[in-house]
Amino acid sequence: MKNTDRKARTGSVRKGSRGGQVGSGGQGRQALEGHKPTPKAEDRPYHPAGKRKAAAERFTAAGGTRSGGGAGGGSYGNSEGSGDGGSRGAAPSRGYKGNASRGGTRGASQGAQRGTGNTGGGGASTRRAKQIDEHEIVTGRNSVVEALRAKIPANTLYIAARIEMDERVKEVLLMATSRNIPILEVMRPELDRLAGRDAVHQGLALKVPAYEYAHPMELLELTISRGHKPLFVALDGITDPRNLGAIIRSTAAFGGHGIIVPQRRSVGVTASAWKTSAGAAARTPVAMASNLTQTLKSLKEQGVFVLGLDGGGDVQLPELGQGFAERPIVIVVGSEGKGLSRLVTETCDAIVSIPISASTESLNAGIAVGVTLYEVSRLRAQIKAAKDAAKLAK
Repeated sequence: MKNTDRKARTGSVRKGSRGGQVGSGGQGRQALEGHKPTPKAEDRPYHPAGKRKAAAERFTAAGGTRSGGGAGGGSYGNSEGSGDGGSRGAAPSRGYKGNASRGGTRGASQGAQRGTGNTGGGGASTRRAKQIDEHEIVTGRNSVVEALRAKIPANTLYIAARIEMDERVKEVLLMATSRNIPILEVMRPELDRLAGRDAVHQGLALKVPAYEYAHPMELLELTISRGHKPLFVALDGITDPRNLGAIIRSTAAFGGHGIIVPQRRSVGVTASAWKTSAGAAARTPVAMASNLTQTLKSLKEQGVFVLGLDGGGDVQLPELGQGFAERPIVIVVGSEGKGLSRLVTETCDAIVSIPISASTESLNAGIAVGVTLYEVSRLRAQIKAAKDAAKLAK
């Protein structure tokens, strides 16, 4: 029989420095004296919720007001009532993947509503726009302002701690707060990591869902339905996102209605392209063709003049005259090294060269497109002026 009266062996019970047993079930409550309750997440300065609260307080102190809105806003496009005016009135609504609360013409289930991609001229219900399953980071004050003005769905706005305030930063905070976009204040090293190596973020970065491309034939139909004479730019083998950004910017500047990129062996709309476009990507739609050659043939069937750019072209750009400018046009440009592919070259209605100095071998794709767009814009302006003068003379 065991002896139940035997005391515990010396040293078998751990004791604290004040003599109380460790793990005594709360009997030594005096050990907790002086400790405060754990603060709420929003009251901790380094917690994301605390950073959001601090940013909101600074915004309110600057004169802003918070209003309701979806967590990421609506889909964006070139609506006539947008803050950027109606200069890009032919741009269709485009959206981003991963934001079910957004509106727009495509809706939340656009993938389920469309079948296999079709570069021909069939109905819109048979077309599917390509989506990239990665988020993009838009950096820089101008680019972030333009993206928010266009109501692009956004997941998060990152702002550098102790950022130098200016009108653009105040506007960004106002728009992000009014749309309930989460605002995170982060240190510069974290913002550098988000923006990527060598990116100049200027203290602002916007995380947006994956870009959804328009369909080329939808782009054509919508442009015509709004009373515009289509002017598109198609890229053949362009892989540099900075070239795409420059082309988007030139297209917006000279009255173009959209960009067409092939699905394979081509650059897409990336954060770098957004940065180079200086916000023009928010106003200029980009369509994706599963087969560029077939898409160009379909455009030709709809009366679009396919104009290829090549240094060894049959005719120089100034020799085209006003006749071709009166037609719907798609300008096709290849990479600086390889130029247009054989099949695309055979599809073009005309191959045009730009006269340059003999000391210069070739032009960058973005510059070549800009020169051609300017020439088309100039000729169309002359045609319009002549028609207006004729009306006044009657």
